[in-house]
Amino acid sequence: MSHDDRPLLAITMGDPAGIGPEIVLKALGHEEVYHQCRPLVIGDRRILQRAEAWVGIERLTYEPIENPAEGAYTSGIVTLMDLGNADPEAIPPGEITAAAGRAAVEYVTKACDLAMAGEVDAIVTAPLNKEAMNLAGFPYAGHTELLAERTRAGKVSMLLVGPTLRVIHVTTHVSLGEAIRRVTRDRVREVIGLAHQACKALGIPRPRIAVAGLNPHAGEGGLFGDEERREIAPAIETARSNGWDVTGPLPPDTVFLRAVKGEFDIVVAMYHDQGHIPMKLLAFDSGVNVTIGLPIIRTSVDHGTAFDIAGSGQARETSLLAAIEVAVQMVAAQEMP
Repeated sequence: MSHDDRPLLAITMGDPAGIGPEIVLKALGHEEVYHQCRPLVIGDRRILQRAEAWVGIERLTYEPIENPAEGAYTSGIVTLMDLGNADPEAIPPGEITAAAGRAAVEYVTKACDLAMAGEVDAIVTAPLNKEAMNLAGFPYAGHTELLAERTRAGKVSMLLVGPTLRVIHVTTHVSLGEAIRRVTRDRVREVIGLAHQACKALGIPRPRIAVAGLNPHAGEGGLFGDEERREIAPAIETARSNGWDVTGPLPPDTVFLRAVKGEFDIVVAMYHDQGHIPMKLLAFDSGVNVTIGLPIIRTSVDHGTAFDIAGSGQARETSLLAAIEVAVQMVAAQEMP
């Protein structure tokens, strides 16, 4: 692949007090990343330089740029859009501060705007801290909500991608009681559509979609709840009328195993933990979070800011490398005829 053919990815540094700066530096230490893409870091040079010692790197070369097209994107050089917004003195590692929350949001909005303008092909995000964001006056539950508002996206959903499993969610960051109320015919149908779109975006031409039930044994014919008959099954029927390969509602305790064994390409989970537990069990370090339904490609690590180990150099870059790989895959699928 020639230099110009490599997709241009904006990689946000995440919360400056978290492990984001460390995993970004570690990921860019892998030469193969530069064969896959042109990585543009959106962050603060001072914070990255502080993290160098923690991860055992000495005196990296930084290439500050204003225009993404100008970068060299060469192994050993960090091409950086330096927002200069995170003073290390005011942002100790592992501490929740409004200054860090504000800086982290600014990296995401900058990356998002570059993607919306077509100046980068995709964005890859390091973790935010919800509490720090909220302290800074940004009342979002996370990246998904921030990006949905910034891009004026309609319906979005969280997709988790692991080496052997893909899961998309009908509901995520709400209480279990509220999640049950939100399992409606319309929302389930909508997420089945997003599951179909997600597989296509990942280069799967004829997706095989499994839909999990909400109740034990998928309701056991109404013995353990009627949401399957009342809301989920009718949504599946509507999706099938599009000519899609959709199976369910299936018992949640076996559907993920069947997908891992290759029977399905993606599972539609009804609530956060139903989908996250199998994914974290199978791919704790290598899972990727993708926001489906945005007008841009956005992938992310599937872990938090890990303030307890920030500044220690222990954080692993596996999930960030996987997120870069999935972004590259999605850019390639988008370009397919």
